[in-house]
Formats: sequence, structure tokens, C-alpha cells
Amino acid sequence: MDPADEPAAALIAALAARDETVAAAESLTAGLLCATLARVPGASAALRGGLVVYATELKTTLAGVDAGLLAEHGAVHPEVAAQLAEGARDRCGATWGLGLTGVAGPSAQDGAEPGTVHVGLAGPGTRTVRTLALSGDRDLIRTESVRVAFALLGEHLV
Repeated sequence: MDPADEPAAALIAALAARDETVAAAESLTAGLLCATLARVPGASAALRGGLVVYATELKTTLAGVDAGLLAEHGAVHPEVAAQLAEGARDRCGATWGLGLTGVAGPSAQDGAEPGTVHVGLAGPGTRTVRTLALSGDRDLIRTESVRVAFALLGEHLV
């Protein structure tokens, strides 16, 4: 069993028990979060869908991130993660939205070093961002970003 399956299964169960749903707008993880949730049998009870917004302009056109924010700060910024989360929630009609942006490496992007990740969460009465400074290769950074996103949402479901 993949190590991510257990937290994903717990998250799907918690959401389903509350009759709530989740959607994601993913940049650096490029769909990994949604794919990990979708491995769980019965995921359709809680997973609404997601947006892969790897290209910067798609963050605006698909997820509704403010173009001025992107022009001023670039794609790797805490407010971008928050707006990605809000966009996923709104566009997919979910209770909760997760937004992930950052640098998986190997090179810096928008002045941010590899391992810089921002995870946004939007939901009922909630709008928060967790900023990470991760180390490791691309796969590890992306996998850890998904784990942190699951943990962040899980903290708001207790």
C-alpha cells in the first residue's frame, strides 16, 4: 500500500461522514493530490474534482487567481495558494478547496528556492495558508506537499 493511501482514505471517510466535499487547484503537484484521493474506493462521495494549473496564466483563467497578484509576486506566493483554494472550491462546487503552489526544483522560480511550497485551504469560515520549506528531490517535495495539504484539511474536520 502506498504511504499516502491511509491519510487519503481517512480524509475521504471524514468528509463523507460530514456530507462535505473537496476540490483542488494544483500547480506544482499537477494533479497528484486528486489522483491520490481518487485511489481510495468510494472517493466519489467526497472528491468533486480539480484543476491542474501548472502554467501561470491558467491560475487566472481556470482558478480565478488575480492577474495583478501574479504579475507583482509571481506564482509562488501565499496569497496565490489562498486564491487557488478559493477558486477550486467555487468552480467545482465543493465545501472545501485546496490550493498548492511552489517550486519542486531543480531550479528556483519567481525568486523562490526549490522546496518552497504554499498550501491554501478555503472552506466554511476558513481561509488559511501553510508555508513549507521542504528539501529533497522533485518527487519527495510534491509528495510531501500533498501530505501537508491532507493534514491541513484534516485539522479543520475534527
